[in-house]
Amino acid sequence: MRSRSNSGVRLDGYARLVQQTILCYQNPITGLLSASHEQKDAWVRDNIYSILAVWGLGMAYRKNADRDEDKAKAYELEQNVVKLMRGLLQCMMRQVEKVEKFKHTQSTKDSLHAKYNTATCSTVVGDDQWGHLQVDATSLFLLFLAQMTASGLRIIFTLDEVAFIQNLVFYIEAAYKVADYGMWERGDKTNQGIPELNASSVGMAKAALEAIDELDLFGAHGGRKSVIHVLPDEVEHCQSILFSMLPRASTSKEIDAGLLSIISFPAFAVEDMNLVNVTKNEIISKLQGRYGCCRFLRDGYKTPREDPNRLHYDPAELKLFENIECEWPVFWTYFIIDGVFNGDAVQVQEYREALEGILIRGKNGIHLVPELYAIPPNKVDEEYKNPHTVDRVPLGKLPHLWGQSLYILSSLLAEGFLAAGEIDPLNRRFATSVKPDVVVQVTVLAENSYVQDLLRKHGIDVQSIADIHPIRVQPGRILSHIYAKLGRNKNMKLSGRPYRHIGVLGTSKLYVIRNQIFTFTPQFTDQHHFYLALDNEMIVEMLRIELAYLCTCWRMTGRPTLTFPITHTMLTNDGSDIHPAVLSTIRKLEDGYFGGARVKLGSLSEFLTTSFYTYLTFLDPDCDEKLFNDTSEGRFSPDSDSDLGGYLEETYKQESQDELDQYINHLLQSTSLKCYLPPLRKKTSEDSHVFSAVHSTRDILSVMAKAKGLEMPFAHMTLPTKVLSAHRKSLNLVDSPQPLLKQAHEDDFQWPRDDHGDVDCEKLVEQLKDCSNLQEQADILYLLYVIKGPSWDTDLSGQHGVTVQSLLSELYGKAGLNQEWGLIRYISGLLRKKVEVLAEACTDLLSHQTQLTVGLPPEPREKIISAPLPPEELTKLIYEASGQDISIAVLTQEIVVYLAMYVRAQPSLFVEMLRLRIGLIIQVMATELARSLNCSGEEASESLMNLSPFDMKNLLHHILSGKEFGVERSVRPIHSSTSSPAISIHEVGHTGVTKTERSGINRLRSEMKQMTRRFSADGQLFSMSQAAFSSSHSSKSMRSSTPSSPTGTSSSDSGGHHMGWGERQGQWLRRRRLDGAINRVPVGFYQKVWKILQKCHGLSIDGYVLPSSTTREMTPQEIKFAVHVESVLNRVPQPEYRQLLVEAIMVLTLLSDTEMNSIGGIIHVDQIVQVANQLFMQDQMSAGAMDTLEKDQATGICHFFYDSAPSGAYGTMTYLTKAVASHLQELLPNSGCQMQ
Repeated sequence: MRSRSNSGVRLDGYARLVQQTILCYQNPITGLLSASHEQKDAWVRDNIYSILAVWGLGMAYRKNADRDEDKAKAYELEQNVVKLMRGLLQCMMRQVEKVEKFKHTQSTKDSLHAKYNTATCSTVVGDDQWGHLQVDATSLFLLFLAQMTASGLRIIFTLDEVAFIQNLVFYIEAAYKVADYGMWERGDKTNQGIPELNASSVGMAKAALEAIDELDLFGAHGGRKSVIHVLPDEVEHCQSILFSMLPRASTSKEIDAGLLSIISFPAFAVEDMNLVNVTKNEIISKLQGRYGCCRFLRDGYKTPREDPNRLHYDPAELKLFENIECEWPVFWTYFIIDGVFNGDAVQVQEYREALEGILIRGKNGIHLVPELYAIPPNKVDEEYKNPHTVDRVPLGKLPHLWGQSLYILSSLLAEGFLAAGEIDPLNRRFATSVKPDVVVQVTVLAENSYVQDLLRKHGIDVQSIADIHPIRVQPGRILSHIYAKLGRNKNMKLSGRPYRHIGVLGTSKLYVIRNQIFTFTPQFTDQHHFYLALDNEMIVEMLRIELAYLCTCWRMTGRPTLTFPITHTMLTNDGSDIHPAVLSTIRKLEDGYFGGARVKLGSLSEFLTTSFYTYLTFLDPDCDEKLFNDTSEGRFSPDSDSDLGGYLEETYKQESQDELDQYINHLLQSTSLKCYLPPLRKKTSEDSHVFSAVHSTRDILSVMAKAKGLEMPFAHMTLPTKVLSAHRKSLNLVDSPQPLLKQAHEDDFQWPRDDHGDVDCEKLVEQLKDCSNLQEQADILYLLYVIKGPSWDTDLSGQHGVTVQSLLSELYGKAGLNQEWGLIRYISGLLRKKVEVLAEACTDLLSHQTQLTVGLPPEPREKIISAPLPPEELTKLIYEASGQDISIAVLTQEIVVYLAMYVRAQPSLFVEMLRLRIGLIIQVMATELARSLNCSGEEASESLMNLSPFDMKNLLHHILSGKEFGVERSVRPIHSSTSSPAISIHEVGHTGVTKTERSGINRLRSEMKQMTRRFSADGQLFSMSQAAFSSSHSSKSMRSSTPSSPTGTSSSDSGGHHMGWGERQGQWLRRRRLDGAINRVPVGFYQKVWKILQKCHGLSIDGYVLPSSTTREMTPQEIKFAVHVESVLNRVPQPEYRQLLVEAIMVLTLLSDTEMNSIGGIIHVDQIVQVANQLFMQDQMSAGAMDTLEKDQATGICHFFYDSAPSGAYGTMTYLTKAVASHLQELLPNSGCQMQ
């Protein structure tokens, strides 16, 4: 027999170590590992980490086999791994009903358990008796299932198990919005069972989703049915959230050593090397000690000051754990493995030596890794005074299986028995390597030959949808329905993927279904769901955003292929030509660059070889998944505009089509609309309006109330009409006086009555035929909606089944063609149209550490959204917060969608913004319009409602970025019936000319010329002008809205204006108002507030005290602390006053850097601002400015003080500094020790 080689002998040594420290805990029946001899439960996460050493050792034996016994040993070790992984699979499959439930609820009560009985695979504690929801544990299981399968192990045996794993993918794919208990099972660090969004869970889920995507679970023996599918958009959500969170670990933990598993082995989830290094350095500088790393700051687990008789901590108690947190050696094993993967021999050597020094020597000299090292109880005070000096003692489990396993694995790697690629066969370690530039392939398709001919006239040759046969084109929503059938399994009662919107990454692949190639158009082009797609400029803008997104986020092999359909709605209003915005976009695409993205325009057939394909075999005829499940279900009503579920079936079968065609046709038909509304009549001079223009909303509402037999009028209902728009309840977004409404007698109403004197609804229906514009039809339908309800059958033209709802849907479509945005938004609200992506948009914002409030301030009307909500609940909350004002509710949803677009595309806009107050943002938008157009609050609010989505998004961007903007008025096309002026928003460049003017494309120039005389008084470019300052409006907001950007009377001469003093006046007031409304604070503001609170008893802000005790619970970088400070500041109703308070606090923070230990008791910040204002007023009066010093009535602050720049001799900072000095001068000598 050959003598044993040196490496063989060392491997045998590791095999003995594995046997004595890990495998001795493995249950022979289930394969699970118990935590220790005393603690018999099996934790999912610990089990997976603990078996890694066995997996690594098996591969090392296979690679370094000296003799046959070594190969047998390798097989035996590998089977131990398979047994454990299958044991965990059994535990989870026994909870299959939880997986099914959790996909829809994401509730902590419906989650898989975190630990199981080692001997029986059954549960150990109740659903609510443990922090079971730990997305990272389930994700870790999927990640290593993928890695081990790729390394050659066969863990999954049947297609039922494949279906279960596919559903586990759905279980974790929403990780980016699921608050869980994290890898330490505690949630919030106060240990009170509060779940929170954890970077470690999001990162592990991202890694698992990427690893298992397109993986065949049967390994080399499988086919397409055993392949797992992951939607790339879900991975990208996790990626962007992770990027925005790191180096923070969660809301209550500013850093966590567990993030080592995310930035390095095993997840390698972060692609930005700088972020990896920042996070690693934060862990080393804040958490590393002499015996390992603390888990997180102020971690009380097993410290001498922890009360073992209770699970939770009191918030103020956390300060006691500072500097005495236990240190865990397991984290040094991560550093060793990280050094091996990075080729950093110094790091490997350094940490191996450090680890060797703290290992415990067991029986026969074997090395054991203890769970943690704690401070001895009698040395606590010494450690407080001199951190990292006291010798610690080992506590907890010995060995700690997780640490022991990673210690053995790191030794095998460091000594060369394993190569890095062997424990990472899916090559996750290359996540940070430079990616090649992505070129997006764009195919423009004409809807029909008419559109194709129109494009040809402009020299653009594209294929029509019919030309590309046999390749099929379908809208993106069809793909959502198809994916809803993925992972269904009757045996386990699994329903497949919940119906969800599919993003642009998902629609940029080609799909092979039943041997046919399908391409899906992106969802932003689908007008079926929400009105954004009715605005061609908005579609072009969304195309630009999505192309840039594809360039930065595409990770798959092959190029993304985006199919952009040109439909009949992209024509000009008369249908005779292509919309100019769409034309110019196609021309830009031909150039090869569009919005910073590299694109290649071509036909679909050219791109077939370079695109990425996904084979969806779960719809194949031989699968048990049927497209039509239950033929007893009735036909879906084609009129209904409600969104389609995944289970609607057809009763007919056509022999000529295969089942897939029938299914797709059924989905398309069930979302199409039929026409019932009579055409509009040409208006003649003797026609009278349906309603007289003098009737106030109140009168009409009282008549409706009587019609319904009610005493009180519906005061909160409003009518969205040309006739009534002047009398609509103003959105009250600007503080302008309400005009007196002329009262009218009920006898003047010209609507039909029946014998009882009530409104005759049948005759009202007949009057639909006499309407001369859409607004009048909307009036009638709205009345019917209120009186009879949406499902009342109108029997219009003798047809049955024509409900008010279906007529409103049809009117919505017509208003869309006419681009009447006020009407579109209103009907959209009446129909409760779902914004497909609303819940996702909301989640995006929340996950980027930005809370939302909806409704106008103050609370309780303003509702805070701090955790993701299901779509129905979210919509309900928005309608409640809007006081049932449909317009505000719809606008709120629209703005949430825009904010989410910006947080994805331009996260820098949201720096130091913790809470977005949608109600205030809407208010500021209206105020800006009122100031720019020099008009009343009602007009401004109406103009806001009539802005096209594209202009609304632009206005929002200007407010977020603080850029100046101009407002351009133009007349509407002659056939439009809207009363409000058409307005477009333009950026004002440094020369004071809008972008469109610089490029020479002046919108609606011909109409402008016709209207020059009419508008000569106030000009086409309505910017902030000095006239606003002396205007007759009595409201304080109008008086203080002074100019700051150039004025021009026509597009030709506005370029000659340069900004003088007059134009700049009002600039700082506006800046403060905008920053206050969007809650923007200076960088590092919250950390500075934390420092001040350490040196005083508290800050009093507008009567509310922020006590210094908050620093005992929270650390300076915590988001939780920032949110707490924010909630105090948000009690101040005026945004500009709030900003002055922030400036005063910034001056105070200069003191926190001084040597003084205390700067007094409670500091009254508002008093400091008032003193500064008095000093400013005195200086102004001494300079002779008596007449113009007007004060804000609510706060007593001079308008000029609001409008002063921060710096300079007369700057706000100068006065605030003087005020702080005088305030604290009185305070310091006698109240340094005074108690609160």
